[in-house]
Amino acid sequence: MGTLPAAPRLLLLLAGAAGLCRARFSFPLRVSPPAAPGSGSGSSRQQAPAGEADGLALASEPGAAVSFLAMVENLQGDSGRGYYLEMLLGTPPQKLNILVDTGSSNFAVAGAPNPDVTSYFNTEESSTYKSQGTDVTVQYTQGSWTGVLGTDVITIPKGINGTYTINIATILESENFFLPGVKWHGILGLAYDALAKPSSSVETFFDSLVSQAKIPNVFSLQMCGAGMPVPGSGTNGGSLVMGGIEPSLYKGDIWYTPIKEEWYYQVEILKLEVGGQNLNLDCREYNADKAIVDSGTTLLRLPQKVFNAVVEAIVSTSLIQTFSSGFWTGSQLACWDKTETPWSLFPKLSIYLRDENSSRSFRITILPQLYIQPILGIGQNLECYRFGISSSSGALVIGATVMEGFYVIFDRAQKRVGFAVSPCAEVGGSPVSEIEGPFTTADIASNCVATMTLHEPMLWIISYALMSLCGIILLVLIILLLLPPRCQHRFTDNDVVSDESSLVRHRWK
Repeated sequence: MGTLPAAPRLLLLLAGAAGLCRARFSFPLRVSPPAAPGSGSGSSRQQAPAGEADGLALASEPGAAVSFLAMVENLQGDSGRGYYLEMLLGTPPQKLNILVDTGSSNFAVAGAPNPDVTSYFNTEESSTYKSQGTDVTVQYTQGSWTGVLGTDVITIPKGINGTYTINIATILESENFFLPGVKWHGILGLAYDALAKPSSSVETFFDSLVSQAKIPNVFSLQMCGAGMPVPGSGTNGGSLVMGGIEPSLYKGDIWYTPIKEEWYYQVEILKLEVGGQNLNLDCREYNADKAIVDSGTTLLRLPQKVFNAVVEAIVSTSLIQTFSSGFWTGSQLACWDKTETPWSLFPKLSIYLRDENSSRSFRITILPQLYIQPILGIGQNLECYRFGISSSSGALVIGATVMEGFYVIFDRAQKRVGFAVSPCAEVGGSPVSEIEGPFTTADIASNCVATMTLHEPMLWIISYALMSLCGIILLVLIILLLLPPRCQHRFTDNDVVSDESSLVRHRWK
């Protein structure tokens, strides 16, 4: 092993920077000793293909109806404010930028002027817009909006050729949804219809595209913001490939993990390592609520117990002996002289996912360049950084902090999510992400996901059932109150209980 570099001098910590450090658009987004690589035949690793593979659509000719090459670099944005796609809505077309979010299922755009957006969809100016007259409200981890459902035609200049009729929610009111400085005007929810509001009967954007454009039920996503300041200029590249996989957007093999439930892109995480050291937590801790892959969440979010273990492991392996707790909680930034970079001081972070062959796993690894993130515009001689990992009250969310290191394939047709190293995940010419496998799962529980998971639609059903029950009870009480006096008991003196023998005197006042 080579000698470790001398630790650059940590100059100061800036307090009160919580607004810069928190997840800016969290919506509501996916062991063991190693076996000899290539041993056995059950791995879902796939070599970079030249044609069809397992029925999956790969790069087509540029002149074809679906050209994946035409979709390369069709996204702009950064991990601080999200990645967005340009769309044309209505007749005549109105151009809007739409945030790509794999953690929700509604397609919604600003439908009225808003101080935080530069454009909105004016339905009165579209001859093809049809209102469905249905109100819809969507609540995310941060922010919410209320609008009206309708349909209209859309075109994606750098997407699938053609015009398609899509369900669109026009946002009329919102709270902490459109934020200052964002360059997008709506959200494209790419998760399953189970999450669609007001009900799963609302056909999602991608389901409509698959049905009308006759493309495979697969899309893939590359976000190229590794090592770039957040929030940055919003001009980092990225690609949303609808209908398949573009081989130029990844290196090496694609590793697939099964989708456990088709609502969010829920996956199964087996363990986490910091600096090559296992956290030694029960694997159910990682999946206690759910583990999902969500491009609409800025950070890597971890359940509180997992987050505490990760921070403790980073502190114990970091070359910095003392560090303010505010940095880990997101309330402070850590700053160094611009001539120094802190990444060599921190360890790698690895996430193990179950392979399609359940007896195997693979790991995706991010280097510190992805989770120790530079912040734009703090000081002239200083470079300040935020911690790209946060605690969560529930789900483990693989957000942009991790996804920027990989080309991620959402293979809905075969119910799996794939990961491959992204060529744009480099800082200073060196890669900042890795994938390795297969590893045995002999020492891991056969199922790390809770068997009883109440999805949001089920919660709605339970809520309505409880409200109905309360209504019946209330009706019975009203009937009893309206009964004639002759049906009521007449108290006699013998029925009176003296205050000395009752609990009335002990009541709270």
